[in-house]
Amino acid sequence: MKVCIVGASGKLGRYMVQHALDQGYDVVGVCREKSVHKLDAYKGRITVIPGKTNDRDVIKKAVAGCDGVLTVLIPWGIQQYSTGTAQAVLDYARLDARLVFSCGWHITRDGKDVYTWRFKMLVKLFGWVARLTRLAELDDQVKACQGIFASGRRWTVVRGSDLEEGASQGLPVWSRHVDDPILKSNITRRIDFALFMVEALKNDELIHEAPAIVGCQTPSAIANAPTRPV
Repeated sequence: MKVCIVGASGKLGRYMVQHALDQGYDVVGVCREKSVHKLDAYKGRITVIPGKTNDRDVIKKAVAGCDGVLTVLIPWGIQQYSTGTAQAVLDYARLDARLVFSCGWHITRDGKDVYTWRFKMLVKLFGWVARLTRLAELDDQVKACQGIFASGRRWTVVRGSDLEEGASQGLPVWSRHVDDPILKSNITRRIDFALFMVEALKNDELIHEAPAIVGCQTPSAIANAPTRPV
């Protein structure tokens, strides 16, 4: 399988690169030119295409011939980075390609997610500060996901909880809605978030799903282990 990883130089991206290589995939990585050095550990093992991930020409070149595309939706700046990246992937990836995107829990597909007042306040506060400082645009990530949901492509949008570093604990568990008790611990190892992304490429049950994930060894996951994702 040939896989393109959009946002390969970031922490999540580098974990995805390693997981993909471990599974024997042919990997193409996209990252900003100034971040190419972060992928030096994979020299000779992957193809690196430098450029902004919302550059349509860069994405067109990177996804050519790929069976799957893993995309880190980054809301940085106020230049429609997430929507530009997502739309380019939707437009240029092969029609039969598996498309897997990453985002946070604040994205909702059907409006049935129930958030705590603290979570909503944090999202609102971060969004306001990020927009004021021109650092990020959370609304752009929301619009990007809306475009993905409306497409007819073979997509999955993986919604991550809070992240921590550490050794892998295994494939995270997931649910369709954030208020599921299995997600209460709200923490996932970053290496395992990446694992879920890579594994989603070959899991057809996740097509047209927006799974919210949590670490499989967290208290809430263990306590609700018999619960089937709903």
